[in-house]
This record gives sequence, structure tokens and C-alpha cells, in this order.
Amino acid sequence: MADSVQSTPVESSASTPAPSDTANANVPAQQNNKKQNNKKQNKPPHPNAVNAKPKPVKREVRILMLHGYTQSGPLFRAKTRALEKLLIKALAPLNLVPTLIYPTAPNRLSVSDIPGYEPSTSDSGPGGDKELSDSWAWFRREEATWNYKLINEGFERLAETMRGVNLEGREVVDGLVSTTPQVDGEGKEITEERKELKGVVRSEVIDGVIGFSQGAAMAAMLTAAMEHLAPGQPRPVLTPDHEGWVKQIREANKGQPLKFCVSYSGFFALPPELGWLWEPKVKTPTLHVLGSLDTVVEESRSRRLIEACEEPVVVVHPGGHYVPVSKEWVAPLVGFIRGCLEKHQKTEEEGEKKVEESI
Repeated sequence: MADSVQSTPVESSASTPAPSDTANANVPAQQNNKKQNNKKQNKPPHPNAVNAKPKPVKREVRILMLHGYTQSGPLFRAKTRALEKLLIKALAPLNLVPTLIYPTAPNRLSVSDIPGYEPSTSDSGPGGDKELSDSWAWFRREEATWNYKLINEGFERLAETMRGVNLEGREVVDGLVSTTPQVDGEGKEITEERKELKGVVRSEVIDGVIGFSQGAAMAAMLTAAMEHLAPGQPRPVLTPDHEGWVKQIREANKGQPLKFCVSYSGFFALPPELGWLWEPKVKTPTLHVLGSLDTVVEESRSRRLIEACEEPVVVVHPGGHYVPVSKEWVAPLVGFIRGCLEKHQKTEEEGEKKVEESI
């Protein structure tokens, strides 16, 4: 009898496992994927990310720009644009963003107020001495007595400007550099240099002042009037007229003195009634820029202002009665302002550290 043969199916190495086997085979793979995902989620941040320093805070610096006799705020800005651009660039590494404010003086000048004016027969009739459209003065000097007329109005304009600029919640204009007209309490326009200040800590006061010629004289007087009295120093005796504007400018800047003052072709205020400004000497850091060929302001008057300051820095350029705006002559201005602001920042930080240590 022939042997019966039973056929037994042969398993191929490429055969597909049963459904139950497939499920069991995928379990380790799923668990492995979960472990890898957990490792990714629990992976510590890169060391550089842990030690990354926070982005430096940018701070606004507000600077008054005071024009000279017969000028205006917009005209002074046009003449100092190169200076302005270099200053913005130089302060950027310190995370400081300057806002330059160009007010116009309140006293409009007539033809006869212009230096060197000589009346002609045509000026003798009605309307001969016409007012000029864009020539202004912070004050006028009486030739006989050298007293300053209308100076109260000049300082009141500065107080009005500071009050308007220091108000919180001012509109911010988009754009890196733009000029926005402001109107003061008398309805006159103030030209202010504004910047895109997104993410910038706004200043609450005017930090410094730069002036030219008569504007420089005003800048020096403003700086002196805003200084704090030293302990035990007697308060100066002021006339009622001066008491008014001194109180206004101090209140407008929230009782804070200026951090620096820059004088281009400035001069000493001679009237005896303003003598209290220079006693004692001005403590605020001052920079005095003189032109060796200046024939408008006598060097002796500029030197007298320098002597009225405690620690003046003096720079002499080989030019006349103007603000030098070439890079070579803007460099001393930039260095001076940077030094003043760095010193002020350091003083503030030391003061905050002492307060923290005392708590």
C-alpha cells in the first residue's frame, strides 16, 4: 500500500504575519516613538538661550534747541540738520534716542531791529518800519542801559514749550525722523523733532539745552535758574517779574535741573538784576564753542560766560558767527553730551543700588 503523503504548507520568509502578530509587533515601535517625543519635549534649552541677555532698553533724551537773534525754530533746525543726524547716530550705541525741540522766540522783530540797519527816506513814512515775517528774538537789549526788554516773555515761552513737551501721552508720529508742528498756549507754532518711539522709555523732562548766540545766552540763564540750591545756600532775592518766570520753568520741568548745556557763540548776561544767576557759579556741565573769527559777539563776553561756569569745556573753531556742522566740529559736541549722559546714568544706577541695599 502506498504510503499516503500529507502536504504541509511551507511558510515563506516573506509571508505576512497574522493580524494579532502585527499588532504585537507595532507596540515596541510606538513606545519607542513616544520615548523620543518625550525626550524632545524635555530637552533642555540651548546654553546660549539660557544665558541670553535681555534686549537693552532704549531711552529718550529731550533737548531744547534755541535759535539766535533774527532766526526762528524751523530755520535753526534747517541750519543744524547735519549736527542732528550725527548726534542721533552717536547716541544709538548708548541706547539713547534724542528728541530735539525747536521753539520759536515770542518777540517778532521789525526792519529797524536788524543789526546794521540804517533808515532811509522811504522808511520815514507810515508803515516804514515793517515787521519781518520770520525774524524773532528772545529779548531785546536797550542800547543805553544794556537792560534786557521782553526777557520775561522769552522765558515764559520756554516754560510753555517745556510744559507742552513734558505732558504724558503725547502723540507719537511714525517714521524715523519727522517734524511735527505743535501749538503753544498763545496759538503759535512750536517745531519739535519727533521719532518713532515704539519700545522707547519716554523721558518725563527736558534733559539738556543747545543754544546759538542769543539762544545760547538764554540756554545758560535757563540752566542756571533751574539748578538746585546747595544745602545752606541762601535763596536769591528776585524781583516780582523774575520770580514769575523762574517759578514757571522749574514747575514745567518738574523741579529737575538740566543735565547739560551747550553754548555756540554765547555771551554773559550783563544786567545787574540777573546777577543772581551766576552766584554761585553754574554747576551743570557746560560746553562753549567759539569762532576765532566771530565779529558779532566779542570774545570777552563769551569768556565771561565761561568764567561763570564751574567746569566749562571750551572748543574754538576757525570760523565766524555760526554753528559748525562738519563732522570734525560736531565730534566735541557728541563726546560732551555722551559723557554727561553716561555720568548721569551711572549716578542714577549707584543711587538705585544704595536704595536696594538699604531695604
